[in-house]
Amino acid sequence: MAKAGPRSPLRGALCGPLLLSLWFFSFTGEACKNVMLNVPSKLEADKLIGRVNWKECFRSADLIRSRDPDFRVLRDGSVYTARAVVLSHERRTFTIQLSDTETQTQKELTVVLEHQKKILKKRNIKETVLRRSKRRWAPIPCSMQENSLGPFPLLLQQVQSDAAQNYTVFYSISGRGVDQEPLNLFFIERDTGNLYCTRPVDREEYDVFDLIAYASTADGYSADLPLPLPIRVEDENDNHPVFTEAIFNFEVPESSRLGTTVGVVCATDRDEPDTMHTRLKYSILEQTPRSPGLFSVQPNTGVITTVSHYLDREVVDKYTLIMKVQDMDGQFFGLAGTSTCIITVKDSNDNAPTFRQNAYETSVEENAYNVEILRIPIEDKDLINTANWRANFTILKGNENGHFKISTEKATNEGILYVVKPLNYEENRQVILEIGVNNEAPFTREVTRVTSMNRALVTVHVRDQDEGPECDPAAQYVRIKENSAVGLKVNGYKAYDPETKNSNGLRYKKLHDPKEWIKIDETSGLVTLSKILDREAAAPKNDLYNITVLATDQDGRSCTGTLAVNIEDVNDNAPDILQDYVVICKQKMTYTDISALDPDEPAHGAPFHFSLASPSPEVNKIWTLNRVNDTAARLSYHKNAQLQEYTIPITVKDRGGQSATKTLRVNLCDCNFPSQCISKARSSGVVLGKWAILAILLGIALLLSVLLTLVCGVVSARKGKKFPEDLAQQNLIISNTEAPGDDRVCSANGFTTQTANNCSQRFCGTMGSGIRNGGQETIELVKGGQQTLDSCRGAGHHHTVDPCRGGHVEMDNCRYTYSEWHNFTQPRLGEESIRGHTG
Repeated sequence: MAKAGPRSPLRGALCGPLLLSLWFFSFTGEACKNVMLNVPSKLEADKLIGRVNWKECFRSADLIRSRDPDFRVLRDGSVYTARAVVLSHERRTFTIQLSDTETQTQKELTVVLEHQKKILKKRNIKETVLRRSKRRWAPIPCSMQENSLGPFPLLLQQVQSDAAQNYTVFYSISGRGVDQEPLNLFFIERDTGNLYCTRPVDREEYDVFDLIAYASTADGYSADLPLPLPIRVEDENDNHPVFTEAIFNFEVPESSRLGTTVGVVCATDRDEPDTMHTRLKYSILEQTPRSPGLFSVQPNTGVITTVSHYLDREVVDKYTLIMKVQDMDGQFFGLAGTSTCIITVKDSNDNAPTFRQNAYETSVEENAYNVEILRIPIEDKDLINTANWRANFTILKGNENGHFKISTEKATNEGILYVVKPLNYEENRQVILEIGVNNEAPFTREVTRVTSMNRALVTVHVRDQDEGPECDPAAQYVRIKENSAVGLKVNGYKAYDPETKNSNGLRYKKLHDPKEWIKIDETSGLVTLSKILDREAAAPKNDLYNITVLATDQDGRSCTGTLAVNIEDVNDNAPDILQDYVVICKQKMTYTDISALDPDEPAHGAPFHFSLASPSPEVNKIWTLNRVNDTAARLSYHKNAQLQEYTIPITVKDRGGQSATKTLRVNLCDCNFPSQCISKARSSGVVLGKWAILAILLGIALLLSVLLTLVCGVVSARKGKKFPEDLAQQNLIISNTEAPGDDRVCSANGFTTQTANNCSQRFCGTMGSGIRNGGQETIELVKGGQQTLDSCRGAGHHHTVDPCRGGHVEMDNCRYTYSEWHNFTQPRLGEESIRGHTG
């Protein structure tokens, strides 16, 4: 029971300078009552400063919120500071908002904080003046036993306030166990202040209850500050310790040393920490197999360790331990729990592989390779299909020439011996190998017994075989000078019979000759040149021209070899300039570099000598050539050079005197980049192409005119070489109309513009060319006294035959032959062709 010392009266009395008092002011209308709290000038954070009865204002409110962030209000009306607050004035107000979310209504409750030292208003209860003393009511530490048997309700203590000496005081409480879960666990008698518990409490669920006690008068006035009232639940050892796992699984290598940690078991106890109820001890109740005892557990930590080095997986590969944990520091009356611990012994490489016998024998035919000749089994007691069991075989001795290989068969762990390189019976009839074996995993160092690699001897007998010819060495070399004469004979490829050690009876055949330059004699193997060798055309690798040769014995057995021909180079190639056409931008370039390449060997190649080959005076005046390096020269021009394309002959000579001349086209152009000149050349080429097409069409028209002339001549000759009476209609006319107008024929009969007068002399066949002024071009063929055809003067007129020197046209006496026509038309057709091209 807690009781405070004598308290000063609260109603109408003087309140100390740092005391709390509540004042209620009623306002008219439906507004809530204002609440006034007398508080110290400095308020600490999370400090209870009073409680308001908001239900009198708005009972249905389900949301309570302070509008001032410095204060917070709980559901029960308790007012706390949210942070440290200093009152700079004697009064501070804030508003509490009350909301009903269902009806969407709100009310506000104003709280006034006042810091004052004046005498409070008198209250008409018992005494007119109350004075506070320095003492306040304070709780006596209170506790209750977990799982108490009652009787219930169980009296815990009595709470009293000093104000009860002068006023009628009513007590109430709040907090967890009253108006918070678990509800109705505690209650206090309103008049006496006796605090009761209604039922047993489980400490593991609730270890302390922080209640708040209130003392108030009948009208709701707080007679004293709220009193924190913690109630602690005393622990009872009512929970057994429990292992964290029902079954623990650990592994330990069989080669572990004494004291090796196997694993850690762990248990928990829900009782109060740091008490005897939770002080646990671990122990091993049972081991299976029982004997011998190989493990121990540290009582306080639960660490399991080995206590023997006799772990052998090949004997026992798994142990089961029954573990026990007990509270009360392991005393007999403590509560206990058990668990199972399974320890698996991991395999270690503590057993070396061994051969079943110390010596083996086998045989193989000579020249055989990539064949299996022996399987060697072993024994290993370690765990199958692990690195501790899998074997690695090694040939320790006898395989210096690399004829043998040994590998491991994964399924059976046997060693398989192969011949990978043919054996020669004539050289070695028996080979003795020493084979060693170990495991993939290293042997365990903890094993104290001395071990070494297990070894066995294998004797391999080589069986004789009638062999074919041998091409040894596989590549044989011969030197032939380039450009040697056809028919030259040199030594060829030579194979031999391994039994007789000579080449008698062997025949040779060429299998591959890239250029078909040689022939091979079938019996002797001599090489004869069938073509002139050209080193540069062969493009040999490392200057070797390889020919594949087949050697065959009388039984048809054969071998192949390579005849490597070393073609000796001669200086038979002149250097060649790599460029054909270059562009020099005069705005930015004063020279261009040209380079040459010689396909001959370096001894017959660079340094090259560049020079201008018989240049014209213009070229020699503008261009100069200077050496840059062994394979390049610099072509420079003078500043007064004109922009145009030049053709410059350049001679280049190698160190052996071989030379060649090449004409280089150089375009000296007004540009910034060479590509600009190239694009201009392409565009100009397109324009010229159109004129060329027009010239071709004119040429075709002239050719047709010739053919028509010849046809008319032949036809006239067959009719007696006479002009018909209607001379105008018998003329051969070729007209090319270039302007609107009618095609008209000028003849000896006369026309509207000019007429042909009578001639006393004969006319010869003539061709006239028409003018192109508004009319047409007319070609007339007539026969007269002279071979002339005059042109009509003036624009717009046609060409006609002028009058001859008197006389009439005698049609019957006209004579013309093919030669006359030919002599007359050929030169004039040439003129027409020239005019067509220039047009």
